[in-house]
Amino acid sequence: MGSSSDFFEIFAAVPNATTGVSFADYMQLAMYHPTAGYYTRDFQRVGRSNAADFFTATSFNPVFGELVVAASVRLLGKDANPADYTFVEIGAETYGGTLRDIKHPFAAYKTIPFGKAFDIPPKSVVFSNELFDAQPFHRVVWREGKWRELGVAIQGRHLREVELPEFTAELVAYADRLPKSAEEYYTIDVPIRTVPILERIVDQPWKGLFIAFDYGKFWVELAQHTPRGTGRTYYRQKQDNDLLNRPGKQDITCHICWDWLEDGLVRAGFGETRVESQEAFFMHHAADTLAAMTKAETATFSPRKRLLMQLLHPANMGQKFQALHALRK
Repeated sequence: MGSSSDFFEIFAAVPNATTGVSFADYMQLAMYHPTAGYYTRDFQRVGRSNAADFFTATSFNPVFGELVVAASVRLLGKDANPADYTFVEIGAETYGGTLRDIKHPFAAYKTIPFGKAFDIPPKSVVFSNELFDAQPFHRVVWREGKWRELGVAIQGRHLREVELPEFTAELVAYADRLPKSAEEYYTIDVPIRTVPILERIVDQPWKGLFIAFDYGKFWVELAQHTPRGTGRTYYRQKQDNDLLNRPGKQDITCHICWDWLEDGLVRAGFGETRVESQEAFFMHHAADTLAAMTKAETATFSPRKRLLMQLLHPANMGQKFQALHALRK
């Protein structure tokens, strides 16, 4: 099992570690290194207990899974037979999944851990929950009249933030999307690596429904209305913004860019794309199931009612998370 000491030894051996590597490359090691990475170590990351670092909507099963099933069936369309489709969940935790122990009408339920090959059957509902926000991102800051890429360097047993002398090649490809000017020290966390993940999914010749639950913003919001960036960490159910603390032992994430994913779906032949709040998604596409749940729990403040409130209430997860969906026929 990896540890922080493992991470420092690994990072120190990376070319340019003492002068600075891109934040995305640092995060790739901290999150996905085979022995020292946060997502590769075997421990419980997700759940509502204090031992876990954060919770996701799947922590509120079976209610979440039942609503996802209902919405998926409706979005496939009245002429589609769900029994012809495989429900494929990408990025599910090894000990859980959205439809685990949930009754469903699909031909099969298949989970694909992140890092494994995306083998998607010809007719599928492809689903993910907080897959894209887990991808490494670049960071830039506006200083003295220009954008500068932020990186990470190591000094002995300490990590520090540095400005790189020039954009890395990966960021150069997105440089023309950056604003022409900004207020001093305006910071953007640039989620470039979400795009290749989407392409790996949609470039395969499957037909059916794509649904991604995540938290994100549109590019204009990231570029103009989040001056401190959106990068943050989660450790033992607490959020922080020290991105260099506990490398390999805490979650690092930022808001994704919905525009870029929508563009990728359109290029891959999907029809109309739509981003809705989690609350609106279930209200619009799982209304009958939601009404039945609400009616059944009217008289009591039951565990299922508490789960519903967590998932739908604007002050909880209802507005903080969004769902992107599109259909390819």
